[in-house]
Amino acid sequence: MSKPEDLLQTPLHALHLELGARMVPFAGYAMPVQYQGLGLMAEHLHTRSAAGLFDVSHMGQLRLVGADAAAALETLMPVDVIDLAVNKQRYGLLLNEQGGIIDDLMFVNRGEDLFVIVNGACKHGDLAHIHACIGQLCHIDAQFDRALLALQGPQAVTALQRLLPGVEKLVFMTGAAFEWAGGDLFITRSGYTGEDGFEISLPAAGASDFARALLAQPEVKPVGLGARNSLRLEAGLCLYGQDIDTTTTPVQAALNWAMQKVRRTGGARAGGFPGAERVLAQLDGVDPLMKKRVGLIAQERIPVREHVELQSPDGTVIGEVTSGLLGPSIDKPVAMGYVGPEHAAIGTRVNAMVRGKPVPMEVSSMPFVPNRYFRG
Repeated sequence: MSKPEDLLQTPLHALHLELGARMVPFAGYAMPVQYQGLGLMAEHLHTRSAAGLFDVSHMGQLRLVGADAAAALETLMPVDVIDLAVNKQRYGLLLNEQGGIIDDLMFVNRGEDLFVIVNGACKHGDLAHIHACIGQLCHIDAQFDRALLALQGPQAVTALQRLLPGVEKLVFMTGAAFEWAGGDLFITRSGYTGEDGFEISLPAAGASDFARALLAQPEVKPVGLGARNSLRLEAGLCLYGQDIDTTTTPVQAALNWAMQKVRRTGGARAGGFPGAERVLAQLDGVDPLMKKRVGLIAQERIPVREHVELQSPDGTVIGEVTSGLLGPSIDKPVAMGYVGPEHAAIGTRVNAMVRGKPVPMEVSSMPFVPNRYFRG
């Protein structure tokens, strides 16, 4: 366990303490897990009904600059980077030579650069990896000193447009530059909750004032890591280091949707990324999967946590839970995990072994709660 004095602080650290946050170590930072007077359940439900403000400044922000930046980044991922239109955002996956996932990320074509957001625990490794692989092909500008906020929920747009008129014109997975109090902001309409919302990159010096201005809006309350985790799980979204890692391929993780046709077998730019032979063979069904990520809903009101063993009804070990909790919105225990493909069909019954006792679960489609992204 990290000692408090070893942890980094985000630009909103003083505000978190002022709001009575319970701070915990996360990705090397002191981060709020929940706030006094609210709590995980209330924060979760408030985000689903109104607007929650998250500090995600621990995440890494990068700029890739140069005429060859898109082509260079495309060599690292099974994703269409070259054809991404200006001001459009896409989900990406950095892969290793075995097709395992080094990190998942978001990137935007801003015209003059590619703006990339990577996970906080991976950002220094990602930067070194990107530098080593494509540093000679484009300029890489790490902006780890910038703040990043996420405003999520059905009333997020109502609150944000009071401060930034015009932001309501964005649609899901698009971005644009804004200015507030002399600071340069870049905002995407996206997030990791399944709700409509925004991610806001801004200078560290102005982050606390901007957060306070948002919290002054009647729709907005602060939300910590606890509810961020339960919201993303209900949305069926992976957490790096739990649901995906360097031993997991995109196909095993059921992330086929993130790999566009142009990069697949028969596409104009098929392959050419690390682990392409294995990943494409899995996509094409040539290399049978040994495991697959699935959603699970418990048939009893017993939360099932990560690392819990999954068994078939006859007691055969078939996999493991990677994320799990009582879903506040669905009011049922939900989970994600990996099982053999023969157990991955929707409706399949499995048992989660919780403290030695079987908890019946059913393989379910995801998301567990319908997504409500604003697509225009």
